[in-house]
Amino acid sequence: MKTGTFSEWEALRKEAPKPMVIHLYTDWCTVCKIESFRLNKDKELVSMMNEHFYFINFEAEKTKEKILFQGQEFVYLQNGNSGIHELALALSRNKNQPVYPLWIFLDKNQKLIFYQEGQMIPEKMKQKLMEISGW
Repeated sequence: MKTGTFSEWEALRKEAPKPMVIHLYTDWCTVCKIESFRLNKDKELVSMMNEHFYFINFEAEKTKEKILFQGQEFVYLQNGNSGIHELALALSRNKNQPVYPLWIFLDKNQKLIFYQEGQMIPEKMKQKLMEISGW
C-alpha cells in the first residue's frame, strides 16, 4: 500500500480531499507485522486503498519529527531510552498507552468514522473501506 506522511497528506487533501486511514504500530509489535503482511498481500485491498484513500503508517514510538495534524502541533515525548509520539496518545482512546495495532479512519473532512484497537483482517478492512466510500 502506498503510504505517506502527515505533511504530505496536509498538502494533498487540499487539492484532492479523500478519506484517510491512519495505522499506528510499533516495530516490536508482532501482531502488527503479521497484520501488515496479510493486508499488503491482498491485491484488491491494496488497490482500493491506493485509489480512494490516503494511508499513513505511523510508527508511534520511533517517529520523532514534529507533526501538524488538524491545526495542532504534536511532538515526540522522550522517556529515557524510549518514548512515544504525542499524536499517538492524542489519537488513542487509552491515553496512557495505546493498544497496537490501532486503526483510525477519517472521512474527507477529517471527522472520525471508525476506530479499532487490535488486528485488522483484510475482509474487515475491505468492508469498512466500501462502507466509507459508499460502494
